[in-house]
Amino acid sequence: MARLHLRIRLRSRILIIVKKFPSICHKPISLAVIRIPQPKGMISMTQNTKFDVAIVGGGIAGLTAAVYAAQAGKRTIVIEKQERMGGRAITNHKQGHYFNLGAHALFQGDALATFRELELNLKSGKPANEGHGLWKGRLSTIPLGPKSLFTTPLLSIKGKLEFAAWFAKLTKLQTHKYDQISVREWLEGSVKDPMIRNIFYALIRSTTYVMAPDFQAAGPVIQQLQHSLHGVTYIDRGWGAIVEELRQRAAALGVQHITKQKVVAIEHQNGAVQHIRCEDGTLIEADHIIAAVPPAAAYQLVANAEATSLRTWKEQAIEMTSACLDVALRKLPSPKHQVVYGIDQAVFLTNQSRASHLSDEGAQVVSLIKYQGKGSDADQDLRDLEQMLDLTQPGWRNELITKQYLPKMTVSYDFMHLERQQNPGPAVPEISGLYVAGEWASHGEMLLDAATASAKRAVQQIISREGTGKAYHEHRSIV
Repeated sequence: MARLHLRIRLRSRILIIVKKFPSICHKPISLAVIRIPQPKGMISMTQNTKFDVAIVGGGIAGLTAAVYAAQAGKRTIVIEKQERMGGRAITNHKQGHYFNLGAHALFQGDALATFRELELNLKSGKPANEGHGLWKGRLSTIPLGPKSLFTTPLLSIKGKLEFAAWFAKLTKLQTHKYDQISVREWLEGSVKDPMIRNIFYALIRSTTYVMAPDFQAAGPVIQQLQHSLHGVTYIDRGWGAIVEELRQRAAALGVQHITKQKVVAIEHQNGAVQHIRCEDGTLIEADHIIAAVPPAAAYQLVANAEATSLRTWKEQAIEMTSACLDVALRKLPSPKHQVVYGIDQAVFLTNQSRASHLSDEGAQVVSLIKYQGKGSDADQDLRDLEQMLDLTQPGWRNELITKQYLPKMTVSYDFMHLERQQNPGPAVPEISGLYVAGEWASHGEMLLDAATASAKRAVQQIISREGTGKAYHEHRSIV
């Protein structure tokens, strides 16, 4: 009896079932050819497909742009070099605990409004607006509301009266009037009591993640402080939940995506984009390309970028970083100290588990940040963060389950500062069809708000350009 050999070959999503009969013929005989359906949201790299919109970078800015582009009827693709979407918004699931890449919170700004508009199914919580301040090695109630203002030992009676009056004024300030002065100039010229200024420098660091009062623009900072007065929102299971919701929303709208694919060039000719070139030689043709990557990366991808605005945006960018320590504790040794602002130190602690689910085991996930300036020392920064834990949660090492330390995490690749020559994007004016998005492409927003706002600006300009045949430089809401 002849032996039967069965082999299966997979070529370009076509399944070929082959039998070999050695006693009859040594050549394989194809018995069946089955075409395998393409999974939704994926693209075969052998396809010669043209897209309306191609997005380089699968972080929150890139995914937000993809959703809005698809909603506008554009055939859209996202290319991400990492194995998973999300960029710096990914969440690491470690021994049953959810660690973001540093402490993350949502303010009452553009990002939260965008996620509500897109009807993302995000479970979250809002903690009470209260905390302590670390001043000269001692912990004291920090004034964040009427009760804490009355009880704080950090301010004199005169200081408390000034704080109350100034805080009430803060809520009514028109922020754009302060766009051209620094945070230091604003605070030093507006507040008499030095301790009030110290407290607000601490609050500004924690709400903007920036430690540059001499050249950080005051207007956007005031706006961020106003947002913070409405409290913060912590997302269950970390910001990876936001990424997954955006990814699913995009896939449902027909957005295709590629992961583990490095883009090496955004090629253009005669003043207009042509295609994206990947490291493996794949070309992805598109009418519009959004570079949702850092300014230096966007500059590097585009040929002759030195003759475009990309050069200005790259050279004016000031990157901000932080040392980030996250710990999962069985319980808090000192439940009283859930949030601590460093007043005379550039550190911050928050127990996000007090308002969100960040552990499958019921542990407390505490995040600490040390805001970095021009220099940093990984070992010293870790010692400073652990020392803060020693002060705020004595005995924490006995409760430690696991931890994550990121010695130099990029918070923002740029922000609103006085050395900026121009606000980036949404379009690169010298190359038709090329746009930028990301938290660095801010027009006044900060952090995640800038990421979502810049993504919408890019898509709105694409829609407006196609409708009028020319660029549209004013940001309006996506319809």
